[in-house]
Amino acid sequence: MLNRNFFFEQTKLTLFSGKFNQTQVDGLSAILDEWETNHSKKDDRWLAYMLATTHHETDRTIKGIEEYGKGKNKPYGRNIKQNGTKYFDTTNLFYGRGFVQLTWYENYQKAGKKLGLDLIKKPELVLEIKNATKILFNGMMDGWFTGKKLSDYFNPAKEQWLNARKIINGKDKRELIAAYGKQYYAAISYTT
Repeated sequence: MLNRNFFFEQTKLTLFSGKFNQTQVDGLSAILDEWETNHSKKDDRWLAYMLATTHHETDRTIKGIEEYGKGKNKPYGRNIKQNGTKYFDTTNLFYGRGFVQLTWYENYQKAGKKLGLDLIKKPELVLEIKNATKILFNGMMDGWFTGKKLSDYFNPAKEQWLNARKIINGKDKRELIAAYGKQYYAAISYTT
């Protein structure tokens, strides 16, 4: 079981410049609650890397946010699918949203099917903390986004903080996110 007092004290100092706002506390708590309720027997490095990903992808807000620029000048910021064909069943655009900045029509469709939600008609549901948390956990554990998953990089034989970025976004900012992950790991490794 996580020592939440230690976790919050450590992360406040090392990752949040000595202070939290309530939204950050709520987001971190939602992620920790999901971990402790459904995944606590898994590798703690998974939790640390999910926290690091959320930290980066939400610009330290730890809440479901919309991508800055809303996909402007990005292929997923237009009404096309990953294969380049147009979609006509909605006028919504599938730019980054949530804890992981979920993008592309197909990823919204997949996440919606897994969660029992129509994210094609209501992509804004990805922003809700409950949904953002479920997408974070299921997507990173099961390889929804790129086919890569947490167990590919963190298991008894491997600890690959840099390469784990491939779960979400290739090599983009991988050093920064790895550093966040190690700081989160230090904060969750202290148990009661």
